[in-house]
Amino acid sequence: MTQIVGVDVGGTFTDLVLFDTETESVKISKVPSTPENQSFGVMSTLGSVGASLEDIDEVIHGTTVTTNALLERKVSRVGLITTRGFRDVLELGRRTRPKPYGMTGSFECIIPRELRLEVGERVDCDGDIVEHLNEEDVLKAVEQLLESGVEALVIHFLHSYKNDIHERKTEEIARKIWPNTFVTRGSALVSEFREYERGTTAAINAAIQPVLHRYIERLQQKLKEEGYSKDLLVMQGNGGTVSSRIVAEDAVKTVMSGPASGVMAAAYTASQSGFNKVVTYDMGGTSCDVGLIVNGIPQVTSELEIEYAMPIHVPMVDVHTIGAG
Repeated sequence: MTQIVGVDVGGTFTDLVLFDTETESVKISKVPSTPENQSFGVMSTLGSVGASLEDIDEVIHGTTVTTNALLERKVSRVGLITTRGFRDVLELGRRTRPKPYGMTGSFECIIPRELRLEVGERVDCDGDIVEHLNEEDVLKAVEQLLESGVEALVIHFLHSYKNDIHERKTEEIARKIWPNTFVTRGSALVSEFREYERGTTAAINAAIQPVLHRYIERLQQKLKEEGYSKDLLVMQGNGGTVSSRIVAEDAVKTVMSGPASGVMAAAYTASQSGFNKVVTYDMGGTSCDVGLIVNGIPQVTSELEIEYAMPIHVPMVDVHTIGAG
């Protein structure tokens, strides 16, 4: 007997589907989400369908942990090491305003200015080294950030998409003394030009890495206690899945994982029904998510701005969300 569980945690409800591939039977459950610890809601849905975790072969999980952490700014303390003269790139952005037709509104960078440190190094737009990396600067910066109580580190240098040798060396130095695995190298995550978008994506990744890591650890422990010994698969914003063992490395890719799951499911359902041009409409208790399927393929974007001045440049299913549950 093969049993597969899909469980999605939304802002209001946690939904579960249990599918038995041999009997083709389906069990569903819906319980209120538990924002204080989303794993409580997950375990509650499993209990409500009488699932025996020892008999389940696969658990696939969509979560709003990282999305909520960003929107509510309940993120980890992050430090940045960057090229001398460019520590304010993340704050300056594209010189836009929160409200284009007014002088009101405010913006707070996800990394405070005092935690954005500069080091001597420079690579030009062709990838040629103009100034060699000052390794003493790097070591001092890492030590200063640790003393400031930083939990996650971002390494982001100008033109690293053309030549990442300085970022790699800085990562090597940092990891020797950094107390955890939460070190994000900008060019490893987004190897493309535009330092603002690349840097912001890396900063967001670092800010939610510890949050996602702790949540997944709690959920894995609870599943293990109930007899589930196999791997937990986590949905990503691109519509695919990744092992829970490595999901926190690229935590930013789990943003919008829940809405993306809905679009992927809609694409499959539509194709089985003979429709290949579909608008998906996913109404939850907190938000409404809309997606577009053309020729049977969910539309994908590599640019998502989850809120003002927080662009994420990784491939994701193109879902548009409004706060209207």
